[in-house]
Amino acid sequence: MTTAPLSLTHLIRPSDPTTDKAPVIFLFHGYGSNEEDLFSFASELPKDHTVISARAPYAMEPFGYAWYAINFDAEQGKWSDNEQAISSREKIIGFIEEACRTYHLDDTRVTLLGFSQGTILSYSVALSYPEKIRTVVGLSGYINEDILIPDYKGKDHSNLSVYASHGQVDQVIPPEWAQRISPFLKQLGIAHVYEEFPVGHGVSPQNLNSFKNWLLKR
Repeated sequence: MTTAPLSLTHLIRPSDPTTDKAPVIFLFHGYGSNEEDLFSFASELPKDHTVISARAPYAMEPFGYAWYAINFDAEQGKWSDNEQAISSREKIIGFIEEACRTYHLDDTRVTLLGFSQGTILSYSVALSYPEKIRTVVGLSGYINEDILIPDYKGKDHSNLSVYASHGQVDQVIPPEWAQRISPFLKQLGIAHVYEEFPVGHGVSPQNLNSFKNWLLKR
């Protein structure tokens, strides 16, 4: 299928069979990557879903894209640009609505699948707008409460379900950050699975099979 000129550059794999109102999985890559990265998973994802992989809006030098800047300061240490992250949150929710309308997809059956920074944004979108999202697969990320909408706790999260996973020896995002996901989701009454795998900042074949099987049961 040819991609339409939407607000975010993207790749698309149509559902099989190709039908109107197919459920959809949106893929959100990590810091410094692009829309081709997670699209390599497309052939492994449920065939009855359309798969759309989006490119983050902020270009990096000399290549790659980011959902928000990560700055390294000698005095302040490593810190994230939350204003850019919030802006990307809003760009993503707008893009989801735009893509569902343009490609005639089922906007009541939307899954977000992210890696690293893309996971952080996926949580931000889903927890801020649970009425728009059905399912989240969060790989190698964490929940940043500072980029959720202020009144997110007042939202109804009862229809949202989450699969979260992390590498036990991740040197980019500490496992203890990811381990806070489960109690956070439990407080909101969100059905979820949290798993760890003996890898670094990446997705092992076991991890891929696990979230694939989880998705097929949804």
